[in-house]
Amino acid sequence: MSGERYNPREMEPKWQQVWNDAKSFVSANDDPREPYYVLEMFPYPSGRIHMGHVRNYSMGDVVARYYRAKGRNVLHPMGWDAFGLPAENAAIERGMNPGTWTRQNIEAMKAQLKSMGLSIDWTREIATCEPEYYKHQQSMFIDMMQAGLVTRKKSKVNWDPVDMTVLANEQVIDGKGWRSGAVVEQRELTQWFFKISDYAEELLEALDGLTEWPEKVRIMQRNWIGKSEGLRLLFELLPDDATAATSIEVFTTRPDTIFGASFIALSPDHPLTTELAAGNPALAEFVAECHRHGTATETLEKAEKLGLFTGLRVKHPVIEGATLPVYVANFVLMDYGTGAIFGCPAHDQRDLDFARKYDLPVVPVVLPDGADAASFAIADEAATDPGVIYNSGFLDGLTVDAAKKAIAEHFAGRKVDGQPQGKVEVNYRLRDWGLSRQRYWGAPIPIIHCETCGTIPVPKKDLPVVLPADVSFDKPGNALDHHPTWKHVNCPQCGGAARRETDTMDTFVDSSWYFARFTAPHAETPTIPAVANRWLPVDQYIGGVEHAILHLLYSRFFTRAMKATGHVDLDEPFKGLFTQGMVTHETYKSSAGEWVPPTEVVVETTGEQRAARHITSGAPIAIGSVEKMSKSKKNVVDPDEIVATYGADTARWFMLSDSPPERDVQWTEAGVEGASRFQQRVWRLVGETIALVEQSSDIVRGSDDDEAKTLRKAVHRAVHTVGEDIEGLRFNRAVAQIYELTNALVRAAGLASAAPAARIGALQEGVERLIQLIAPMMPHLAETCWQALGKTGLVTDAPWPEVDPALLVDDTVTLPIQVNGKRRGEIAVAKGTPSAEVEKLVLSMDEIVRILAGQVPKKIVVVPDRIVNVVV
Repeated sequence: MSGERYNPREMEPKWQQVWNDAKSFVSANDDPREPYYVLEMFPYPSGRIHMGHVRNYSMGDVVARYYRAKGRNVLHPMGWDAFGLPAENAAIERGMNPGTWTRQNIEAMKAQLKSMGLSIDWTREIATCEPEYYKHQQSMFIDMMQAGLVTRKKSKVNWDPVDMTVLANEQVIDGKGWRSGAVVEQRELTQWFFKISDYAEELLEALDGLTEWPEKVRIMQRNWIGKSEGLRLLFELLPDDATAATSIEVFTTRPDTIFGASFIALSPDHPLTTELAAGNPALAEFVAECHRHGTATETLEKAEKLGLFTGLRVKHPVIEGATLPVYVANFVLMDYGTGAIFGCPAHDQRDLDFARKYDLPVVPVVLPDGADAASFAIADEAATDPGVIYNSGFLDGLTVDAAKKAIAEHFAGRKVDGQPQGKVEVNYRLRDWGLSRQRYWGAPIPIIHCETCGTIPVPKKDLPVVLPADVSFDKPGNALDHHPTWKHVNCPQCGGAARRETDTMDTFVDSSWYFARFTAPHAETPTIPAVANRWLPVDQYIGGVEHAILHLLYSRFFTRAMKATGHVDLDEPFKGLFTQGMVTHETYKSSAGEWVPPTEVVVETTGEQRAARHITSGAPIAIGSVEKMSKSKKNVVDPDEIVATYGADTARWFMLSDSPPERDVQWTEAGVEGASRFQQRVWRLVGETIALVEQSSDIVRGSDDDEAKTLRKAVHRAVHTVGEDIEGLRFNRAVAQIYELTNALVRAAGLASAAPAARIGALQEGVERLIQLIAPMMPHLAETCWQALGKTGLVTDAPWPEVDPALLVDDTVTLPIQVNGKRRGEIAVAKGTPSAEVEKLVLSMDEIVRILAGQVPKKIVVVPDRIVNVVV
């Protein structure tokens, strides 16, 4: 093999076929070894994998291969999050069924993933759009309905008038649908809900036990659940002919600021608003305008704070004779608290923006630490820092927390409409999970509506409720509503004419239990509980931080719901969670301002200057910022092209080596070429080692001279450190250790031609272990080298190399030397060397002799095994 270049295009398909034939990555549920479950978030089958997938799945594959080498029974499956609106839209554009488009994409992407050499158990492959998957989802829906975890009620929803479907808050971007771009409206629809709010406190408390999750994700989930303790407070309405109501109930988390209240604000959907709008055209139009925007909290936070005075006023509850105006405001939500708030502009930014717009009083009542009460005033920013209550009568001088307790006790003893005026209450931001979607390409909700019997579940013996293939999208809205026969069915109870539920399930349902299905993907029940309980929770879950809230929260709820209905016996689905960064690339633009793909650009460097030109026309190209790879900016790199040019191992190695895995990685041609050169360097090292071994007939391992012992130490330390770094998901640090070891082995190989046989033995052992270290990262190269080294079997099946603890112990130490407090050099000595001997060695060093210039030191301080201080 001397002089031959490693050819990844030839070797990678070969080893992929070998692994496939050997069923190397098929895991058995009855394997007695300790289980280890590693899972990357499964992809949506859009038709092509992207470099983000390459990074995500490369990380998971390193973990899977490593723990397999450590003797664990590893489960590493793959599937497809295959339902959803994009497929439906694509099918409409192409005049084909969404199922056809989706399954074609799955086959294409599966081939791409296989070309990456991933150690996936493809026998467990699932696709959420297949009836054999969603049959069990429908069955669990019925179980959860019977357990009281499903409800049906009217709800305000975000409605996309173009895609004709409900959107989750996160799918509303700047008031527009995330795919159609249409201005989102609010509508009231009868929807199916999972009662996730029943688990709000449990989901919140359990976050403390998820110690292997990123803290930022736990914070995001805590904020989303949004536990808040506050006060329900009744404001007495002044009599008015416009309404018979006598009070307005608000919920506030800041009752301590009651003396600073300057208005009441109602939600556009508050019952009192509805009553008043019936006789007030201006208010009715304002409410309609509010409904033309989404309900997403983020959208409302960014929107201008608008309101309309209703003409009503309430009595100020603590300032005798004062009254407050009642507005309807666009930033107050009906589904949080009571749908009404009191505004204290001095200490809440939303309230301040609103007050400035409508010229309402701004009275500060919390004096920040260090501020002067005589001069403190509110400008453009509300004062939200802690402080002391003032301008507040009997609350003056109290801390915020003490004032909250005092005002709660005050109102508890007063009555409005025969009720306590104030009552302490805990609220959660978390709302029930609305799962109804008015679209075809989703799992049918297994419900039948009968005029006689009401709303009843489909009998389990009749599952799955299968989507019809012969659908037409020639009319707006849900194709299931327009199907001539599918929705018409006989009632399973009375036998009379009935109709199927035509809403389908939110695709978040599909991804909220797929990890459990992987444990027994061919079972006749949703899970085999004993099997699921053995594999779950997932030991290491890997995916993008963009799924940190809803997907993970819904999966946590669904696991609890599955426990409540007997499908699993655990609460948390994911033990360890890792959120990787994005893959980025420079952007390029032509002189006409059009985006140009990297494949059409040549970048030339002169000193520190970089210039770009078009590869064919030579026209100048502007180099833009580094951004996430996206089709819209054309700064994408096709994984297929990288595999064809450099091989999958090179792409994997670069993705793992370039930056900490939780951070973004910038894809560069130079970086990929560097990874390719390293691949060839390892191949040359293996060839040189084989040649040296063939030249030496008396290799004896373990009979080391000092050089061999030093090399063996470097090897064993690398094995130890790389293992620790993989377990800690510090892939870039593991790669750095492998680079360092490779450099040491290359130096040893260069010096070994005239070396004792023991050194060649240490080199041979070191190279073998190097190949085992790169095997999780560059598995095809590792198999090729393993075979060339004459090893039996596959390196994929080889155990992780053992480490000799004695070789991890340093028997030398490097001591820094200071002269009059300035570092002047260092010296390596044996650990525990007596101070007197260290002094002699230091005073004999050329650099120290030069500095002393014949002077005798006043003293020499030796801190054993730490440092030497010379005082002149």
